[in-house]
Amino acid sequence: MTLRPAFALLLALSAAGLHAQAAAPAKASAPAAQAPAANQQQDASEAATSPVAKRKVSELPLKWNPTEAQAAQLSARFLTRFHYQAQPLDDAMSAKIYKAYFDSLDSEKVFFTQEDMTKFEPMKTQFDDAVWNQDLSAPFSVFNLYLTRALDRMNYARGLLKKGFDFAGNETYNYDRKKAAWPKDQAELDDLWRRRTMNDWMRLKLAGKSDDEIRKTLDKRYANYIDRVRQLDQEDAFQTFMTAYAESTDPHTDYLGPRAAENFDIAMKLSLEGIGAVLQGRDDYTMIRELVPAGPAAKSGQVSVGDRIVAIGQGTTGPMVDVVGWRQDDVVKLIRGKKDTTVRLEILPADVGMDGKHKQITLVRKKVTMEEQAAKKKIVEWKDGDVDHKVGVIDLPTFYQDFGARREGDNNFKSATRDVAKLLGELKAEKVEAVVVDLRNNGGGSLSEANELTGLFIDQGPVVQVRDARGQVEVQGDDQVGMSWDGPLAVLVNRGSASASEIFAAAIQDYGRGLIIGEPTFGKGTVQNLVDLDRFGQASESAKYGELKMTIAQFFRINGGSTQLRGVTPEIQFPQNGDAKDFGESTYDNALPWTQIAPANYKAVADLKPLVAPLQARHDARTAKSPGWKLMLDELAAYRKARDKTEVSLNYAQREVERKQMDAMQADFRARHKALDGGTGKPGDIATGKGSDDDDPADTGDDGLQANERSLKSELQAEKDAKKAKDPQLDETAHIVADEVQLIKADTRLAATVLPYAGKGMNTDAPVPPTPTAQNPH
Repeated sequence: MTLRPAFALLLALSAAGLHAQAAAPAKASAPAAQAPAANQQQDASEAATSPVAKRKVSELPLKWNPTEAQAAQLSARFLTRFHYQAQPLDDAMSAKIYKAYFDSLDSEKVFFTQEDMTKFEPMKTQFDDAVWNQDLSAPFSVFNLYLTRALDRMNYARGLLKKGFDFAGNETYNYDRKKAAWPKDQAELDDLWRRRTMNDWMRLKLAGKSDDEIRKTLDKRYANYIDRVRQLDQEDAFQTFMTAYAESTDPHTDYLGPRAAENFDIAMKLSLEGIGAVLQGRDDYTMIRELVPAGPAAKSGQVSVGDRIVAIGQGTTGPMVDVVGWRQDDVVKLIRGKKDTTVRLEILPADVGMDGKHKQITLVRKKVTMEEQAAKKKIVEWKDGDVDHKVGVIDLPTFYQDFGARREGDNNFKSATRDVAKLLGELKAEKVEAVVVDLRNNGGGSLSEANELTGLFIDQGPVVQVRDARGQVEVQGDDQVGMSWDGPLAVLVNRGSASASEIFAAAIQDYGRGLIIGEPTFGKGTVQNLVDLDRFGQASESAKYGELKMTIAQFFRINGGSTQLRGVTPEIQFPQNGDAKDFGESTYDNALPWTQIAPANYKAVADLKPLVAPLQARHDARTAKSPGWKLMLDELAAYRKARDKTEVSLNYAQREVERKQMDAMQADFRARHKALDGGTGKPGDIATGKGSDDDDPADTGDDGLQANERSLKSELQAEKDAKKAKDPQLDETAHIVADEVQLIKADTRLAATVLPYAGKGMNTDAPVPPTPTAQNPH
């Protein structure tokens, strides 16, 4: 069963990739039995946490607390006064919150019925009163009914498994219900879930599973969902409601509860204090998914990928707390802590079975850098006749900066601009002929980083214009002399390139400094700032109110235009995947309109227009005969066709025919990938996302499993295979800038037009920018 946005909240509890490290200490834990000495092995029957602690579940119904009510009212005071387009929190806003709240809980309309919605109708004009009166009873009553309905639906689905299903009929299942009506009553809801469960069974049956295997797999899946629902707590309920309020003001304003605020801080600075491990939930266990190089866990030599964490203790003698069956962020909370403090882990090693010996290890927390999200470089090399080409690539996943470390004068603070400047120096030393900055799926980050990163590629000048709620415009730019790279430049973007990525790409385009290549970008043109609500609360010092990420301004290009809604349009466009109608600023009902202001005082450093036509012609000719490009187009077409489909048959014979057609298409894709990049050709390489070690080679399609039901080994292998696969868009971008180099070398007059500052390179590296006066993550 593909539980779409309706279950996003509870599925988040078992998502991959939570770092077991943080900038804050863990809270004290409940006592448990004393643990044996460190590194002592023991049988599972003699675990350090005997008697085994009960699964950690929430007590229902969930209840709000005064701190949350105060945080809601405090947020409202800021949003109604200081937001870029401040709106009153009244009955009209309440109706918007009402819609957003139910969309977040049950967007697929699979839990509530029309009868429920009729009872909820009066709340459309009550959510504003709930906030102003500091009485969250109404939104919490909705959330509690959501939990009740979720538990009921999963138990209903489990009950259907006993009898099985008849797949000889002509029924269908509509799995995209965003625009569907609410089920009118319980009977219609039951029928909907019967079809959903039939489809789950059908997928496993088509994958070759026996009825007994299917029944066991689905019963375990639904039981796990029930466990996740029972672990949702009052902070989840409050976070969901406040997110609905914040995002009703505009798409990018958000409320961050204490858990969310801590994770946002980690994502921005890419460094934290902990053990250096990435965790993932698997069944009842929290498993080691990755080890951060040079982190305490990796350096200890005692922790391996796949190890399962059974219990956690603080310090060298603190009691061990059994964490089997806990929600993942609660486990992370116990592992997190301050630098140079000690944590003990009792683990079930990956290479032993469930009844194998446990071992206990002691680790000292340290500062760990999340290098997987930092800027990286590589060189794309190829030979064209007698000519050798070397194009440098900077892959930048996000515009990160450790604001706190920079403000405190730390000379080694983490910064996207600093990292990119260093990488550019290395690429220059390796004598690359051009540079590509890859911003695909870079959703943004720090406004100051976007400004300073642009300064690496221009001498001096404005980069972006920021207009606040009062209509006052501030021009921000680069005042440092020199460039880190003065040669040919391209910026590769797609629909996922947003915000800070669009500031950078727009500035590069307006200056004529480099070619923008790829897909039109997201279209986000607003600036957000973080408001630490703890500074304004009036409760005890221990109360945590969270943070408000609030839209405070709109940014404009230096040419006076805006990226809002329209994004940045590349000079050379690649095929779009067709997601524009479902993904991007234009899909939000409450997005700000496009507008423009007067241009800033700037002068283009080059004119790239003479390059576009000849480069486009070479691009078209090359891709027309490129097997990799043709494969990409065929896969995009298959993706669009599958995405546009919203209904499947529940007739086995018909689905079997469709399955064979899909298997044949995927087999063709895999064979073509193998010919291009040397993959194994097994199901997991590219097409299915499955691993190749434990799968039946005959199974070339949908295996009917959820991601966390496959082995971690196969999942990691699939990711490894994907990283090794050819990237036709990046390769083609490298060829385009190499074409530019050839054209420039062949025509000195053209070179004087398209190279920055008429080809008079500044020959000086841009210095590290000064500390910014504002912190505007967006």
